[in-house]
Amino acid sequence: MEIIEGHIYDYPRYYDLVYGSDWKAEFDFLTGCFAKYSKKPVQRLFEPACGTGRLLIKFAQKGYEVAGNDLNEKAIKFCNERLVRHGYPASAFVGDMADYKVKQKYDAAFNMINSFRHLPTEKTAEAHFHCVADSLKKGGIYYIGLHLTPTKGESTDHEEWLARRGNLTVISSLWSDGIDFKTREEKIGMSYQVYTPLKGFRIVDDMIYRTYTAEQFLKLIKKTDCFEIEETYDFCYELDNPIEIDSQTEDTVFVLRKK
Repeated sequence: MEIIEGHIYDYPRYYDLVYGSDWKAEFDFLTGCFAKYSKKPVQRLFEPACGTGRLLIKFAQKGYEVAGNDLNEKAIKFCNERLVRHGYPASAFVGDMADYKVKQKYDAAFNMINSFRHLPTEKTAEAHFHCVADSLKKGGIYYIGLHLTPTKGESTDHEEWLARRGNLTVISSLWSDGIDFKTREEKIGMSYQVYTPLKGFRIVDDMIYRTYTAEQFLKLIKKTDCFEIEETYDFCYELDNPIEIDSQTEDTVFVLRKK
C-alpha cells in the first residue's frame, strides 16, 4: 500500500467522512444543551477551529446562523463550498482560534473534539478563551470538549474507527507516541487508510498536542476569568448524566458560561 506522509487536515474529504459520520450525537447533545443552559433562545453559533464544518452545515440546515474559523485553508474552502452548495452564506474564514474578532456577537460557541489542544502554550490557550468570550453575548455558553490526561489509572493511547460513504472507505487510526510531562507535550500519530474501487493508500501524519490534567485545565479557566463552569459531561453526551471531574477523568465536555 502506498504511504503518503502529509498533513491529515489537508485532505478535507477524508477528514469530513471520518469525523462527520458521528455528527448526530454531538448535534443532539448541543441542541439539548442550548435548551437547558441558555437563558435566551440560541440562534447564532460560532465554531473556532471549525475544520470542514461538519457540524456547521447541520446547524445551518436546522435554521441556525453559523460561522467559524480555522487555520487550514483547504478545510475552510471545503466548508464554504458546502455551505454555498446548500444555499447558505460562505461564513467560515481562515483564522487563528487564539487571535480573532467577530463583527457581531454570538449566542453560543462550541469546539467539541480536542482542537483546543493544538494551541501550544498557556499564553495561546488564555488568548483563545478571551477571543471566545469576546465573541459571545453576555451570558453566552461555550461548549469545549477535550481529552484530559489522567493522573491515576491508565489512559487510552490508541483509537481506531471506520467510515464509509458510497465506494469510499476510510479507516482512521490515532495513537499516542508518548507524553513529555515537563513540557506538557504529547506526540500524536494519525493515519487514514483510504480505499476506493481502484486503489488503496495510507496517509500518515504526526502532531503535538498540549496536555491538560483536570487540575491544570480548571486552573486555566480560573486564571482567564472569562467563564464559569456550568456543568461537565463525558463523550457519551448524555444530557441527564453529567459527570464529576476527578484524577481519572479523560474525555470531557465543559459547559462554560461567559461572566
